[in-house]
Parts: sequence; C-alpha cells; structure tokens
Amino acid sequence: MRLDEFLTRVRDRGEFHSDDEAEQVTTAVLWVIASRVPPEAAAALAADLPAPLDDALRLERGRPETFGRDEFLRRVAQQTGARPRTAEWDAGAVLATLAEAVPRARVDQLLAQLPADCADLFGAPVRHGERRHP
Repeated sequence: MRLDEFLTRVRDRGEFHSDDEAEQVTTAVLWVIASRVPPEAAAALAADLPAPLDDALRLERGRPETFGRDEFLRRVAQQTGARPRTAEWDAGAVLATLAEAVPRARVDQLLAQLPADCADLFGAPVRHGERRHP
C-alpha cells in the first residue's frame, strides 16, 4: 500500500484533520510496537510499510519490553499527547489499517507478540486463544 493511501485510511478511520496528523499518530503507534516486539519482527513489519512510516520500526530499542494493553495505550497517549481513551481510538485506526496493508501472516505474527487483549484494535475482535483467518 502506498503512503498516501495508508494515511488516507488512517485519517478517515481516526477522523483526523489531515494526513500529517494521521502520520504523527501512525508513527507513535509503530514506535510503541517496536518497543514491544523483537527487533527482527519490527524489521519484518517495516519491510511491508511505505517510507517514512517504516523508520519508526527500525530504530534500535534493544530488547523488547513486556507490557499489557493499558501500558501500550498509555505509551501511545504519551507519544501523541492524547488522553488514554483517545489513544485507544488512535491505535485502532492505525492497527486496523495496518491489518489491511500487510500480509496476513505478518498480522498473525504481530498479534502473537502483542498483548492478547490488543487484538480488537486490529479490527474484528478475536477471542483469547483464537486466531483470525483470512
């Protein structure tokens, strides 16, 4: 998916005012993902995204941190300056678009590495222990 198409989808889903705002939120969400997943998983995801979005996943962060959904959203909120509830909306707009933009196997890999209760942010809810199928 091209950068302009990706940002338009995020902008429309998140009801952002501009592509610039959509890009800032997308970068924040990807930055938090990169701190949560192993570097090789972040690099693989980056390879499926258009520049400059991939840069947020390529920054060296060391070992992945372990944190749950609340901390995930707190970090997104911290990066964007939003409230936690707004961060949930923002993350959902980005992750649902990500689920459309990258191969299904990459989404499944990402879901396996993020907290189980983050699955709903990718679009359709997934019950704990279940995997979504194309």
